[in-house]
Amino acid sequence: MQYYLLSVITPTDGTPPGPEAMAEIVRNLDTFHDELREAGAWVFAGGLHGPETATVLRPSDGDVLITDGPYAEGKEYLGGICLIKAPDLDAALEWGRKATWATTLPIEVRPFMHQAEE
Repeated sequence: MQYYLLSVITPTDGTPPGPEAMAEIVRNLDTFHDELREAGAWVFAGGLHGPETATVLRPSDGDVLITDGPYAEGKEYLGGICLIKAPDLDAALEWGRKATWATTLPIEVRPFMHQAEE
């Protein structure tokens, strides 16, 4: 069994959904997460606050430099993650499709370097 990360890609210049639309997205995500649990593919999932809440720690000349806010500016940022177990990339991509429909956002699917221990 392999671990895969489903990353929710959020546009930085996008307008957040209104309360009704957000409530529907949350319901869809709850359904998606329940489906993952029922299939035995669930490991962990959660949303993240915006990049303006980030603190970046970077090694610098034998010390650690701490910077508030996002270090790099971009058109997109990581809005949330879902860690799943899947037998192969095709199965992970199918979960990614379902996550795309649930979140209404692009989903990046990426395998971990090491396989899960069963």
